[in-house]
Amino acid sequence: MGTVGLNGLTVAAFESRMAAEIIRLIERHGGVPLVTPALREIPLDDNSAALKFGVQLTTERVDMLILLTGVGTTALFDLLKTRYPWPSIVEALKQTALVARGPKPVAALKALGLQPTLTVPEPNTWIDLVSTLDEYRPVKKLRVAVQEYGVSNPDLLEALKQRGAEVFQVPIYRWALPEDLGPLRQALNNIIDGKVSVLLITNAAQVDHVMQVLEKDGKIEPFRAALNKMVVASIGPTASERLRHHDWPIDFEPSHPKMGILVKETSKQTIAILKNKKEKE
Repeated sequence: MGTVGLNGLTVAAFESRMAAEIIRLIERHGGVPLVTPALREIPLDDNSAALKFGVQLTTERVDMLILLTGVGTTALFDLLKTRYPWPSIVEALKQTALVARGPKPVAALKALGLQPTLTVPEPNTWIDLVSTLDEYRPVKKLRVAVQEYGVSNPDLLEALKQRGAEVFQVPIYRWALPEDLGPLRQALNNIIDGKVSVLLITNAAQVDHVMQVLEKDGKIEPFRAALNKMVVASIGPTASERLRHHDWPIDFEPSHPKMGILVKETSKQTIAILKNKKEKE
């Protein structure tokens, strides 16, 4: 067991939507937060895919709707409500299997008075999602809509197509870089300069955005070198996939992919991980 508490160490995170919450959590566990958003959530300029989905749902047939995020689930149905009476949406959904990738889409559905047909178990990766579908029923010749968030998941889409599904994407929102990159660049410089001991990754898209900025600035290698002397904690398998893709180290992953558990469990292991890294230098 590691020493409990972050002992005044600086802890960086790139969280945007839950920035205030992660700051409180870091402080509660004895760390000094350095939280700068790497993401800006913006609505799609063109909601045509979501509106086309509404037409398919209400006048044609959608056999299965895969909901990947809670925010996206809420946004999708809010959009549909601007075009269709809610009772007609509910009636159309009776013919549609609702697949929720984890607790956030489940909560969003329940807030709308809806129940998921299937809930993907932790750690809620696309692999877990496909395995859940395989156990449920073959998707061959089914019309499967995938509510997307941020960026598409080509592995998920390909797995569905390989199984013979007719897949159509329903993008609801996407990520952009922050309009002002100054705070993010400063945080990255602090990491490169060795002023940060812990980095918490709470969203896979954060990693892609940080790499974009580092590439523009020609600082990828010094950043990676700095990470090897720190504790890099990933909230869960989906984020860890992106970290591995970009050759970032992963020193810790919590028992459950939740922000509170990430900070708590990382705080207990940080001192031991840092000591181990120092001994290997």
